[in-house]
This record gives sequence, C-alpha cells and structure tokens, in this order.
Amino acid sequence: MATNKYTIITDSATDMPKWVIDKYNLRVIPTPVVIEGKDYFDGETIFPNEFYDILRSGKNITTYHINQYMFYQNFEPYAKAGEEVLYFCFSTGIAGTFNAANLAMDSKCAAIGFGMCVFFALYMQSRGASKEEVMEATRFHFDHMEHIFMVDTLEYLYKGGRISRTSAIAGGLLDIKPIIEVTDEGKLEVFQKVRGRKKAIQRMIEVIGERGYQLDRQIIGSVHADCSDDDDAFIKALKEKYGIKKCVKAFLGCAIGAHTGPGMMGAVCLDAPSPAQKYIDELLDSDDPSFEFV
Repeated sequence: MATNKYTIITDSATDMPKWVIDKYNLRVIPTPVVIEGKDYFDGETIFPNEFYDILRSGKNITTYHINQYMFYQNFEPYAKAGEEVLYFCFSTGIAGTFNAANLAMDSKCAAIGFGMCVFFALYMQSRGASKEEVMEATRFHFDHMEHIFMVDTLEYLYKGGRISRTSAIAGGLLDIKPIIEVTDEGKLEVFQKVRGRKKAIQRMIEVIGERGYQLDRQIIGSVHADCSDDDDAFIKALKEKYGIKKCVKAFLGCAIGAHTGPGMMGAVCLDAPSPAQKYIDELLDSDDPSFEFV
C-alpha cells in the first residue's frame, strides 16, 4: 500500500469519542460557543457533561462557525512542516465552516454521522491507504450517511428559527417529538412528528431498518444529548432487531446541542455498500480492546 504522508484534521462537530481522538492523535479544531456573551470552545474550555446543565438553566447560548483566523492558527504548523492536510469539516448546510476554510472537504453530515466518516478515514490511513483512496471513500461515506435523530423538546428548534412559536407551543402540549434527518444539501430538517418519546424511539428504529444497507455488515454510530441510559437501550434494540455487531457511541457536543437541546438522541448508518468495505470488515473482525465499540 501507498505510504505518502498526510495529516487528517477535523472539528469538534464530529462529536468524536475521546478514545478515537487519543488512538489516532487526531487534531480536532474546537467549535466556538457563546454563553452569556463569553466565548467558549467545544471540547476545550466547555464540555458536554457540563454544557447541558447550562443549557437547561436558560442561559443565553449561541454558536458561530470557525473563522479564517482559527484555521490559520491550526493549519500553520503543518504548512511550516511541509505536511499535506486533509481537513474534513462540518456541513455547510448547517454552518459556514467550509467557506472559511477554503481547502476543506464539506461533509454534508452532522454529529456522529460526520464523526463516523472521519473515523473510517483515520482507520484507512492507519492501514496504509493513500490520500486519494481515503478521499474517494470519504466522499462516498459523506454522500451515503443516513442520520436519524429525535429531539425531546421543541424549545430549541423554535429558538433556532426552525419552527414557529405556535408550532412549538402546540407541539409541547401534544408531546410531539420531531424526527430529524440531514438532507442531501447537509441541512437539518424535520421529516416526521411522533407523539411521545417511546413511540419516537421506536419509529427511529424502523427508519434505520428502512434506510440502512446490510446493517449486520456495518459499524453504526449513535449519539445522545445527556440521556445515556436511553441511548444504551436504543443501541441494544437496534442490535437485536438488525444483527448489528458494533457501534460507536458519542455524546452530542455543544455545536449542535445548543440547537437541539438535552434529550436528543439518534443513530447513523450507510445506505449503500461502502467502497471501503474491506476496512469495515477488518474492524468488525477485530478484537482489539482499544476500539471501544459498544
């Protein structure tokens, strides 16, 4: 296999688990979060396990995309060292990150869907795959990653301008749980509304079965916003129903969590056969404990 040297960089909107970051010494650019007028950086000066308590408290929270100066700071050391960089960025349908970076590959993915694509790229690189092979597979994964998420409250969709105040009030009274997908344009959109959390989780399980391709030959990703026990039960149900063997579990970070709120959860999977299936098969067969799959 080719051994040309290149470095993979991404941002914190991947919601990448710490074990992946540590295993591959991955450089993750933190996404900015503004709390009561003060700047924080996702995964660096603010962390999910404290962020959701702040969000529940009702404090004013906004986000903004990584700007050109931040990219300059993060890319400069690699440029000086003469190293090639592959930067995988948060979907431009959700943030302006790609436009600020200029040399990034837009994921058109979000949260752990974005993270799974980067994880596969890191594994391929570790196995000696060339930059071109990694880019080809990653483009495919970006285009074929299905995202099925549920939000527990309509409050944050209303604050973000995604639904009207009337819809938020009515939906709250009826206990509506929107199910969200990421569109082909990389935008978060509600595609179904279900009454009650339990029914919404069951519907997500059904949709993943409808959209996923050979789930028993995939490694899926799951993500939760401070509701780990529900997520564990959700993962268990997916495994029992579809024969899924391994899952990467993630805690939803500040970048998206500020707009979806606590209690959000969901899963991602591929909807078509991967050109990197041999690498996925290796991971499925591996009993290496450093891969902290659930």
